[in-house]
Amino acid sequence: MTHKLFIGLMSGTSVDAIDSALVGCTGDSVSLLASREYPIPAAMRERIRAISHCGEREIERMGILDRELGQLFAQATQALLEQANVPARDIVAIGSHGQTIRHRPPSTTPAKVPAFTLQIADPNTIAELTGITTVADFRRRDIAAGGEGAPLAPAFHAAAFTDAACNRAIVNIGGIANATLLQGDKLLQGFDTGPGNTLLDLWIGRHRGEPCDRSGRWAAAGSVQADLLEALLQHEYLALSGPRSTGKEAFNMNWLDQRLAAFPDTQPIDVQATLAQFTAATIALGIDSSGLAVREIYVCGGGAHNDDLMQRLQTRLAPASVASTAALGMDPDWVEAVTFAWLAQRTLDGLAGNAPAVTGASGERVLGAIYPR
Repeated sequence: MTHKLFIGLMSGTSVDAIDSALVGCTGDSVSLLASREYPIPAAMRERIRAISHCGEREIERMGILDRELGQLFAQATQALLEQANVPARDIVAIGSHGQTIRHRPPSTTPAKVPAFTLQIADPNTIAELTGITTVADFRRRDIAAGGEGAPLAPAFHAAAFTDAACNRAIVNIGGIANATLLQGDKLLQGFDTGPGNTLLDLWIGRHRGEPCDRSGRWAAAGSVQADLLEALLQHEYLALSGPRSTGKEAFNMNWLDQRLAAFPDTQPIDVQATLAQFTAATIALGIDSSGLAVREIYVCGGGAHNDDLMQRLQTRLAPASVASTAALGMDPDWVEAVTFAWLAQRTLDGLAGNAPAVTGASGERVLGAIYPR
């Protein structure tokens, strides 16, 4: 069977770059053929972070940023195609996640207030500038069906990474972390576990002017503060069960500063170590809460390159093994972008892209809207 070509575009909570993946889809199988990271300019990154919180002239600012991000996503696509030497006419469709600027899911929204999620990066602009059919706005149909709208990756994890003879967890550690629990070849659960890299990145950015703690070296040199860790673990999101999702609305610098006010003498390096342990602990607590005896854990996202964090996970989750998804044949940096290429194919084929066991939606739904070339 000849494969069809799709492109997946993803920008996550870290807002550092657009991940673009050229994906060959053959029936139910996918293969990563080429990939590229396209940087988001620093000034635009700050505007995205600002629009993610309440402020003045929000609609005006969002409308302009929506178009500009659409242009940037189109540029990321064109750069990938040029790198891969593939003409736009050979691509069936782009699956664009866009950039989340608000996420208010049912699990954390007050009763009688409609849940919603909002991603920008105008797909009309992407389709117009690339000449490629674009599928976008994947999350809101699941929200409309009573779901969380997130995480969506577990459905792909189940298609790509199951082993009938082994219970596995697939853990994506981006700005926010999520876990997929696979009981043999069955998708059991999936949910956001809490912060992934977001607090670690914000803290090192404030104190050392660096975008991230490379390999976790700064955290590894500090000492975990048990009292501070216990205070962080009291976050109300961590007491939820069942379908659930979260974002920077819940885990951000303002929240962290409020917790740190009770520990004024804690050294910045020790805060970093405690935040790393916090991320590892929340992932482990999420996996443990499933009751599934997991034997293998595979990590994707930027956290897979954080040696200190990977070691903390291994220690906390032993005797289960911890490795990156590279061990399963997929580069951990591109799993999410591949997911949205896969979802675009599902949408065009009229197939469901959500997993009600994960999101809590009332049923399977075809996700996304189609913007023809």
